[in-house]
Amino acid sequence: MTVESPRFQQAIARFDAANAADPNREIWQGVEYPKELLYSQRMTSWLNRFAPDASEALRLAVAAQHIRRWESPRSDYPEGKAGYKAWRSNLARFHAETAGAILAEVGYEDETIRRAQGLIRKEQLKRDSEAQCLEDVACLVFLESYFTDFSQKHDEAKLIDILQKTWKKMSPEGHAAALGLALPEEARGLVEKALA
Repeated sequence: MTVESPRFQQAIARFDAANAADPNREIWQGVEYPKELLYSQRMTSWLNRFAPDASEALRLAVAAQHIRRWESPRSDYPEGKAGYKAWRSNLARFHAETAGAILAEVGYEDETIRRAQGLIRKEQLKRDSEAQCLEDVACLVFLESYFTDFSQKHDEAKLIDILQKTWKKMSPEGHAAALGLALPEEARGLVEKALA
């Protein structure tokens, strides 16, 4: 288990406070949470299982992956692929800048800040094992915690396409973890179709 420095603890507390301001709520196991706070907790939980020896920069990036996301809603961008890509690109910059400001305030040096920001932006995804680890964790969180509800809103063809794209983003280790998820029968069936 990694020993957490006081500034790491301060950074996580600041990330959590920022995400606790999310006006969007999600009920999980009978308890209401600010949506992005719960997402951050799920990301951190998965990272601890998937890569327990992760670097401090990666642990910070995972915790800040969606920091204050509600401030840049998808509805602010045009419909369609180009609008979606612009939204995602701007979100990555926004999350990295927001996290970087907090990291500077709690005393992190520029090198760690730049590294965490690069991971949040998923730079060098297929060439950087830590960026790949973050992507694997994000995909695992999506599959375990969000895919079932998501699948109720879209047709099977779209879901299979999304699952195939998700699978391509993941490493072999991520694939193994995903195949071990206890998904509901309908969701597991969609995953099996996507991988066939």
